[in-house]
Amino acid sequence: MMDSLDQTKQNEAAEELVPQEAVVNTENVPVVEEKNPETVETPETLEPSVEEPQIPLMKTKEEVLARAQEIAEQGEGGSKQELELLKQLYYKYHKADMVAAQQAFIEAGGDAEAYQPEIDPTEEPFKEAMQQIRQRRAQLMAEQEQQRAENLAKKQAVIENIKLLATTPEEAGKSYDAFKKLQEEWREIGPVPAENVSEIWKNYQLYVEQFYDMLKLNIQFREYDFRKNLEAKTLLCEQAEKLAEEPDVVTAINRLQTLHQEWKEIGPVAKELREEIWNRFKEASTVVRKRHQDFFEARKAREEENLQKKTELCEQIESINTEGLKTFADWDAKTKEIIELQAAWKTIGFAPQKVNTQIFERFRAACDKFFSEKATYFKTVKDELNQNLAKKKELVEKAEELKDSTEWKKTADAMIELQKQWKTIGAVPRKVSEELWKRFVGACDHFFEAKNAANAEERGEQQENLKKKQDIIEQLKALLTDAAEATGQKVRELQQQWNEVGFVPIRDKDKLYKQYHEVVDELYKKLNLSQAERRLNSFKTTLKVSAEAGANTLARERERLARAYDIMKGELQTYENNIGFLSASSKKGNSLVQEIQKKVDKLKGELELLKQKIKAVETEMKKSLD
Repeated sequence: MMDSLDQTKQNEAAEELVPQEAVVNTENVPVVEEKNPETVETPETLEPSVEEPQIPLMKTKEEVLARAQEIAEQGEGGSKQELELLKQLYYKYHKADMVAAQQAFIEAGGDAEAYQPEIDPTEEPFKEAMQQIRQRRAQLMAEQEQQRAENLAKKQAVIENIKLLATTPEEAGKSYDAFKKLQEEWREIGPVPAENVSEIWKNYQLYVEQFYDMLKLNIQFREYDFRKNLEAKTLLCEQAEKLAEEPDVVTAINRLQTLHQEWKEIGPVAKELREEIWNRFKEASTVVRKRHQDFFEARKAREEENLQKKTELCEQIESINTEGLKTFADWDAKTKEIIELQAAWKTIGFAPQKVNTQIFERFRAACDKFFSEKATYFKTVKDELNQNLAKKKELVEKAEELKDSTEWKKTADAMIELQKQWKTIGAVPRKVSEELWKRFVGACDHFFEAKNAANAEERGEQQENLKKKQDIIEQLKALLTDAAEATGQKVRELQQQWNEVGFVPIRDKDKLYKQYHEVVDELYKKLNLSQAERRLNSFKTTLKVSAEAGANTLARERERLARAYDIMKGELQTYENNIGFLSASSKKGNSLVQEIQKKVDKLKGELELLKQKIKAVETEMKKSLD
């Protein structure tokens, strides 16, 4: 059978004769493929390269667009990871430019609601480039599937030809060159559909083994072949062991896969050395794969940590209750918080690829919701400010019409009424607020200064009134240290005297009233305390009787006290507001303010007593439950 091949040709072709995928089980066949202790990997089943594309740094949407167009022009389809990154970066920069343009428009004095974003000239080209890439990727995928189907048919034809050679033993020696060409043809054929990989490989391996079984190569040729294979596999072991020192784990794993491919293309070694050489190669491979696994697990852990951090930022923004933001300062403070969170977001790396886009969309949606509600608030406030501005302008015009009037009493009452109305109107736009206020105050001051000048003869009397009121304040202060004299009746008598005293100089009015108000407040606080204590003790005594009647009685009593507290609190607020509306520029006005202040002081004492009573009821309710 081997007569057609002389011994010299056999020796020269030793390495060529070894099948790259064959596994031969018969001991008497010189050329056999070793069976590794591990599951045999075939060239078809090797994992694809995990090398990540080198993605250039892009800081503008124009650079992103240029990269997308470059990929589209190349027609290679690009990597999925890079395409996803291009999409994220483009719309990130696109959004940032829109926000910056809107902010510049507002800062230039424009109305946020009237802002119309300009059409981004890069957006349509970017979409077109991405569409071209998607179409090209779909086309490439279809072409690959078609090519795999064609490769399957070609490999099936190779198997049929090898099968034919293996079934004609008398021609095996003469058919050796044809067999080698079929093997070369097999290697040159590309991958086949995944569902056919295992079956096609097993069939090929089966008939290659059958052909080699028929060759019956001599022992000398087999030993020579084993020796050459051992040298080649030893070299692969050394190369694999050096990969442990490779700093780039991705490069190392890709190189290792190439070495495994080369290993499979090398024939067997002597049987007694097979396990040893395979274990050496496997151990070196394990080190590289372990580093690769650790690298991606560490990256996965970082991405999960990044996801947690980004989720927390989303939750912080989503938890903001915009209903509690009632002023510009509140919104500005929250806006600064949002900007700080956005800056923090930029410092965090990628989240896992499967959720990276979703978490970004969630963060962007939360930010958009906040700024949308902010824009709505500012529009509403702006409308309200403009309404207030119209009202105050009307008051200013009326005040300016009255400022030169000499009907002192009538005009003074009218001016005071305008001042009251002014206080009931809310804020106006800040840019005109001060100017409008100066006009209003200027008109009022102009009138009252003219009125005071006309009443210059009354100044002597005002100085005498000042001394009288200062003396009343001193008497009130003396009552603070004299417990025997400090009675409600005495205080009221001094207050009556105060009210009977006329005007004081306007420059001393506020200071004098403040001194008087402070000492009266302190006296009433002192007097009301002792009286309140007596009333509270009496209430507690009565409360014990109610407690014996049961928890329901106590509950009704607490509800009654709470209603009374709310009603009284409303009255207090009304009185305090009225004090702010009144002017002390006349004797009548001054007397009215003092009368209201008495009521305010009394209500404050009553409110404090109600609070103590409610607390006492709650204490008895707790005792009854225990």
